[in-house]
Amino acid sequence: MTLRVIRSVLARSLATVASVVLMGALAYGQETTPALLQIADRYWMQPDVVYATANNTQLKLDIWYPRDSQEPTPTVVFFHGGGWIFGAKEGAAYQLLPYLERGWRAVNVEYRMASNSLAPAAVEDARCALRCVFRNAKQWKFDTSKIVLTGQSAGGHLALIAGMLPKGSSLDNRCYGDEDLRVAAIVNWYGITDVNDLLQGPNFRNYAAMWMGSLPNASDIARDVSPLTYAKKGAPAILTIHGDKDSVVPYSHATRLKAELDKASAPNKLYTIKGGDHGMFTQDQYKAAYREIWTFLQESKVIN
Repeated sequence: MTLRVIRSVLARSLATVASVVLMGALAYGQETTPALLQIADRYWMQPDVVYATANNTQLKLDIWYPRDSQEPTPTVVFFHGGGWIFGAKEGAAYQLLPYLERGWRAVNVEYRMASNSLAPAAVEDARCALRCVFRNAKQWKFDTSKIVLTGQSAGGHLALIAGMLPKGSSLDNRCYGDEDLRVAAIVNWYGITDVNDLLQGPNFRNYAAMWMGSLPNASDIARDVSPLTYAKKGAPAILTIHGDKDSVVPYSHATRLKAELDKASAPNKLYTIKGGDHGMFTQDQYKAAYREIWTFLQESKVIN
């Protein structure tokens, strides 16, 4: 890599860190406090690391890491939302800020949209990204005993399915490996848990139909990529955050997941945001949700 290229990457990284801090402050109605601004001074960001290639598409992720830390740290892996049909990793990177403030490393993942590849491509990509995290943990100082997956909406679904799929699933065939991809916890922000529920009936959603397209075996694929299918004993610790007035992903997806996990005696919690729609919560609601997150991760032995 030439010196010019290195300088270009570093300049982009610094600019991205600063812009993420600003976006995060705006998103949560905060001022750019000294604590937030320190993140720009403490972190590097390695952009657009290629973790797989599929359908002639290079799939990329961004890696955030503290400049001065050489010890493995807890690591959050984030999947953006957008109903599997739109969105970009850069547009939601501010969601990493609460974890960066605590000194974590972070991985921000892109995946194929429906316009590029129909289901189950996004799930395959999520698993490939997770395998990349485990395979490169030593290089990037990821503590593999403290990997937390998170995302919003379709990203919440991908966080769930990436962490809940059993070893040896056919959905791993694109990035096959022997690594145990068990994660410590999943923080699911109003994610889809039953894809078939969105393909017909009163909860039909266009975005789910677009993700499936005209696949002849859509119902079978929908079942295979639904977290509810894998709500069994041995699942990772799961915290679901969902508004009970969600107009995009029915609140029943959260309650049904909890019921199945409870039935399996799998560690989980549902935090309901009263009157909350599909994200866009108030600042106080976000603060309360993150208090629940830290408590849950402490109970799950991810943090002290």
